[in-house]
Amino acid sequence: MAFRSAVITFPGSNCDRDLAVALEKVSGTPAMRVWHGDAELPERLDFIGIPGGFSYGDYLRCGAIASRSPIMRAVIEAAERGVPVLGVCNGFQVLTESGLLPGALMRNAQLTFTCRIAPLRVENSQSLFTGGYDRGQKIMLPVAHHDGNYFADEDTLDRIEGEGRVAFRYLDACNGSRRDIAGILNHAGNVLGMMPHPERAIESDHGGSDGRALFESAVKGLVAA
Repeated sequence: MAFRSAVITFPGSNCDRDLAVALEKVSGTPAMRVWHGDAELPERLDFIGIPGGFSYGDYLRCGAIASRSPIMRAVIEAAERGVPVLGVCNGFQVLTESGLLPGALMRNAQLTFTCRIAPLRVENSQSLFTGGYDRGQKIMLPVAHHDGNYFADEDTLDRIEGEGRVAFRYLDACNGSRRDIAGILNHAGNVLGMMPHPERAIESDHGGSDGRALFESAVKGLVAA
């Protein structure tokens, strides 16, 4: 059975094509493109991607308006049924604003936009998304954000740490994120939000391919299931 994935596009998304291309290159099947104003997702989806960019111009708070888009009701329902959802950069912000992930993404501690290759450590190698990595493995992924400073209260941080829900951690002072968190999972493990861009690192021509294992792990796991 063909792998069925969809990528959501909001006004201001600019990484939706990158995410769709990454999914197609790894799965061999084109990702379906879904507009934010649609009320329903395609049927029998295996994977949903929420891309980076500046949805609605980052007005109000990054991801806040997008989280109220009609399509997000369908995304939330799909996630609650267990459909895997990946939110990258602005997509991570949308996931926290929609309540699918805890915490919030605030202005970078240095109050400037950061755009570079960031060193990360894989903290959880047991999820659908991270099974292609080793725990403790160092990887390099691009970051490009102004509001990537992950914040949550101490009780929430202790809980997600204790439940093994920190997926990736920065190895340098990237943006001021509490406990250097770069990506987290929901309690069920089927929703991942991360600020670094794995879709921009899937082949050597991109300057590195450390992001490819994330997509390969997800596609392999879902096809096998």
